[in-house]
Amino acid sequence: MAFRAAVGLLVLAAAVSSSAGERVAKLVAPASAAAKKSDRVFELRTYHVNPGKLHDLNTRFRDHTCKLLEKHGAELIGFWTPLDDKDGKGSKLIYLVAFPSREAAQKTWKAFGADPEWRKVYEESHKNGVLVGKVDSVFMAPTDYSALK
Repeated sequence: MAFRAAVGLLVLAAAVSSSAGERVAKLVAPASAAAKKSDRVFELRTYHVNPGKLHDLNTRFRDHTCKLLEKHGAELIGFWTPLDDKDGKGSKLIYLVAFPSREAAQKTWKAFGADPEWRKVYEESHKNGVLVGKVDSVFMAPTDYSALK
């Protein structure tokens, strides 16, 4: 639980201190009535990677998965790997993605999973063994005092 809280703080710190001003401007919404009524959700995903497969998983995300997720409507916020052994160094990929709503997230994941290009990439990436043993997913809504909306 403490690890997830730390990831949340890292996400906020990265968004607030990022030099990618335009992207941050999109993420940090003004404290307006419209922003408070937003249905926007964030999904924190943790991939528990099979031994020796983190490099292959990072390659798949870098070369294919990110582009396909965006094609189907996901907004990719950031990707991280733990620094310490106690937190899964070398065996976890953690990322944060945003959607306009929970329903939009469901549609995105369904379309992504059915995409023929994804199916091909997925099969190719498993030629030397399955990359991920388990995926944890947590949907989250920003608090009213969150800088990241």
